[in-house]
Amino acid sequence: MLNLANKLSILRILLIPLFVATIMYYTPQKDFLRLVAVGIFLVAIATDALDGYIARVKGQRTRLGTFLDPLADKLLLITVFVCLSIVKTLPEQFKLAPWVVIIVISRDVIIVLGSAIIFVASGKLNITPTRLGKITTSLQMATVLVLLLQLKFFSPILYIMIAFTVLSGLDYIRMGSRLLNEAHPANS
Repeated sequence: MLNLANKLSILRILLIPLFVATIMYYTPQKDFLRLVAVGIFLVAIATDALDGYIARVKGQRTRLGTFLDPLADKLLLITVFVCLSIVKTLPEQFKLAPWVVIIVISRDVIIVLGSAIIFVASGKLNITPTRLGKITTSLQMATVLVLLLQLKFFSPILYIMIAFTVLSGLDYIRMGSRLLNEAHPANS
């Protein structure tokens, strides 16, 4: 049975095609679509904050939610970053370079593959985002908003987000290695 927190995660996933449609059809002549994309993305961010709050405060944490919430975040952010790198009608100074998208996607691939390896090796998986991971996700969301709003401080936010994304990816690799070593200590 789906609780409210899980329904909000599903809503975030369902917002992805709406975002894609609005940003893919954006042109400078149809600037309202950029603002619609901002609105959709803000609703998605709100569902992320709200589902986490409800799960913690209302005691609605579920096994499904521990997978669904990060899945929704990753699907949303990867899709948004890819869209913002391929839309040709965005002003040049607000386009995302492919290497930025590769960094964002690589971190998420590392997390997902690492989780799968840990599950296969240990038979269990406890998905707990780190503080650095949460900061990185927040910075990725902020970067998208700053880009869509075409704010002048886009470049500094972008490079801060990139640094945190790399650091977070390395931190997850470190944690995964430690968990694997604990699951299968080396023979002495």
